[in-house]
Amino acid sequence: MTTHKGLKLVDRDEEGVDTAFRSDVLDGLSQPQKAIPARWLYDDAGSQLFEDITQLPEYYPTRAETEILRDRADEFAEMIGPGRAVVEFGSGSSVKTPLLLSAIKPAAYVPLDISGDFLRAAANDLSAKFPGLPVHPVEADFMRKVELPSEIDELPNLGFFPGSTIGNMVARTAVDLLRNMRETLGTGAQLLIGMDLIKDEDVLVAAYDDAAGVTAEFNYNLMRRINRELEGDIPIDALTHEARWNDDFARIEMHLVAGRNIEFSVHGRRFEMKVGETIHTENSHKFNRRTSNMLLLAAGWEPQARWLDSKGRFSLLLAEARPERSAP
Repeated sequence: MTTHKGLKLVDRDEEGVDTAFRSDVLDGLSQPQKAIPARWLYDDAGSQLFEDITQLPEYYPTRAETEILRDRADEFAEMIGPGRAVVEFGSGSSVKTPLLLSAIKPAAYVPLDISGDFLRAAANDLSAKFPGLPVHPVEADFMRKVELPSEIDELPNLGFFPGSTIGNMVARTAVDLLRNMRETLGTGAQLLIGMDLIKDEDVLVAAYDDAAGVTAEFNYNLMRRINRELEGDIPIDALTHEARWNDDFARIEMHLVAGRNIEFSVHGRRFEMKVGETIHTENSHKFNRRTSNMLLLAAGWEPQARWLDSKGRFSLLLAEARPERSAP
């Protein structure tokens, strides 16, 4: 097994605190509608909890996306071709990533993630499964442009962003992320991206509020992380996980609802919540063909192909970073 030191590009202060995490939490808790960006759900514990979520009977996206990757491997191989550096935005799934790598025969694999330990574990797991494949993990906040390892400078890139993680962001932020991916990967790169589809509300809500309570623990873990890393004293027992369908914005929302009036501090700043107030911790936007294409085009990615699973629940799209133009 190859060992990987990895590149570390997360900004931390002299106390080792992730400065972007602290800024987002303090800013978000100061808003009239308290909200924290969903990316901070994914520390090491959160990443493991999400892997557990993907195995739940209610959570269909992973099974649907895996079906597409397995059943359309020949089409991926034809449209993507061999010899690319696969740059995955987020540590690789133990199931989905190997299916893609097996289909297209890449020249290198570069996983990007803000969770360092989980990143390196995923990199070592992929090295064991593909012993001849160079693996270059990068610990980085991929919401911004990332400097890729020099070892892949001469290779064409394929970005891989599965799981409909793009749906966690409001449209403005999603377009910013896709533009940053374009800058990271370069003109001529391809992007294979998962986008979940609009469907029955009961199916959607159940996927984010499972009977076993794993998704609730995933949500509570963010509060535990804040208490641990930012000297917080949030009373987690006063908060209740809730998943809501917002039809106006075509999204599932995850909230933590205050069951009583509470006061707490984070990094020396005081906050309060009235009973019924919430901390909005995640959006999961759902798409159709038109909204998927519009999102990609707004960020400079030209859609090339779209695949659905057999039940029409989930989509994978392939797009190319074409030279920028302002005329038809």
